[in-house]
Amino acid sequence: MKVIGITGGVGAGKSCILSYLQERTSCRLIMADQVAHRLEEPGGICYEQIVSLLGRQILSEDGRIDKGKMAAEIFGDKELLAQVNRIVHPAVKRYIVEAIEQERQARRIDYLFLEAALLIEDGYGQIVDEMWYIHTDEKVRRDRLKASRGYTDEKIDSIMRGQLPAEEFSKHCAVVLDNSGTLESVYRQIDEKLGEG
Repeated sequence: MKVIGITGGVGAGKSCILSYLQERTSCRLIMADQVAHRLEEPGGICYEQIVSLLGRQILSEDGRIDKGKMAAEIFGDKELLAQVNRIVHPAVKRYIVEAIEQERQARRIDYLFLEAALLIEDGYGQIVDEMWYIHTDEKVRRDRLKASRGYTDEKIDSIMRGQLPAEEFSKHCAVVLDNSGTLESVYRQIDEKLGEG
């Protein structure tokens, strides 16, 4: 089983690529964001720690953490955000390492794809066999985000400022897929890559 980390900036088209990989290969897909949400649910390993750090005012009526309230609580407070990250990121990483180990032992699949925005920053290079960077021209990303999510230029600017530049992604990733053109073009690149090994 080969473990491949997939990363790229916002609007790079990672979800289309992940769907294609799921159709084309015998694989399991783990998305770090979804793991984090699960671990923040009541009973999850991060739930009590976050509630104790931020207070019960971040909870919705059903006792779950309200993402909007949590975001409002930590917005603009870098230290608080760092504390939340110190709770969530190591827990997510532990979950992923355990999942990889289980899949290696089960020998059911050929690939495990891990999608994480902070793949490089959080040191997943030591966990995966190979990292793939989905590169997409900035203008294409901006157009996609406006069309699919209704984002304003200001919102896009603020998200992009918080992400690594393309050169940094490329430096850390063995494979760079260009998703600036058609889906057929990027699918061809994926097929070639998968055919190599």
